[in-house]
Amino acid sequence: MSFEDRLQKAIQRGQRRSHAQEQEEAARAMSKEELKRLHSSYRLQLSEQIEKCIKQLPNYFPGFRFETIFGDRGWGAACSRDDLRVSGQRRRENTYSRLEITVRPYSPNLDVIELVGKGTIRNKEVFNRNFFDRIEEADPEKFAELVNIWVLEYAELFAAKND
Repeated sequence: MSFEDRLQKAIQRGQRRSHAQEQEEAARAMSKEELKRLHSSYRLQLSEQIEKCIKQLPNYFPGFRFETIFGDRGWGAACSRDDLRVSGQRRRENTYSRLEITVRPYSPNLDVIELVGKGTIRNKEVFNRNFFDRIEEADPEKFAELVNIWVLEYAELFAAKND
């Protein structure tokens, strides 16, 4: 066998190896439809957790109104209240408090699941949080724990400022 024949066979083996690796990578990579389905599954789990946690705030802080959020902003829940404070010289002040946590809609360009939380107490933003992870690497339990932490943190901050 000549050197040229051996060279051609080596090149063919390399090309086959490269092609095989590409096929393996393509098989491992999730299709867009699978990512969308997985995002929907996570979104449902998380929106239920969000609703469950935020729905409890009005039980501890009367005056809060619960609302479910769905649509182009995302899926989740919010809780808000308006207060009227009258100072000693008959001066009135309206204040607004709100906690909103949502899961952003699926974006095919990013392939991430994103959790967004915003908290306002007496017209002042106390936190504005985002957390995201690639869909195929996401841990729903980690996201659910973040929902718990954010709601607990808001409740603590509201209780401290509501004297």
